[in-house]
Amino acid sequence: MELAVLLPIVAFIALAAGLAVVLRGTGRIVARTRELEHFKSAVQDLAARVDASLAGASRQIDAVRRRQVGPETIGETVAAATDAVERYAEEARSLRGPLTARQARADLVAELERAGRALGMVEHGASILAAARRGSRELEAQTAIKRGYLNLLHAREAIARHALEAQDIEADDGPQRAGRRIA
Repeated sequence: MELAVLLPIVAFIALAAGLAVVLRGTGRIVARTRELEHFKSAVQDLAARVDASLAGASRQIDAVRRRQVGPETIGETVAAATDAVERYAEEARSLRGPLTARQARADLVAELERAGRALGMVEHGASILAAARRGSRELEAQTAIKRGYLNLLHAREAIARHALEAQDIEADDGPQRAGRRIA
C-alpha cells in the first residue's frame, strides 16, 4: 500500500482512539454527576416527607405535653409516626450515591433512629400518664413526654440540616489508575 493512503488511515485510527478515551472519561464524569444529583434529590424528597410526617406528630405530642388533650389521644399518631420513621430509615439506608455521600447518608439514618427513640419515649410517657394521674409516676410520665418531644424536635432540625448539607456535596474524583496521575 502506498504511504499516501496508509498515513490518513493511521491518523484516523489514532484520532478515533483518542476520541474514544475522551468520551469514555466524559461518560464517567456524567455518570458520577447524575448519581450525585439523584442522591441530592432523593435526600431532599426524603427530608421533606420526614418533616411533614413528624410535624403533625409533634403538634399532637406538644398538646399532650401542655395538657390540652389527654394522653390517650396520641397513641395512634405515635404508632403511625414510628412506623413512618422506620420506613424512612430503611429508605435512607438504601440511598445510593458517590463515596462523598456516605457520611450524609449515615447522618440521616442516625437522626431517623433518634426520632424513632424519641417517639418510643413519648409512647412510654403517654402510657404511664394514662395509667397514673398523680404521684411520682405522673412526674416520670411528664418527663418522658417532654424529653421525647424535645428529642423529636432536635431530630427534625438535624434531618433538615443534613439535607441542606447534602446539597453541598461535591462529586468525588473517582479512583485514579496507576500511572495516570494528574498533578
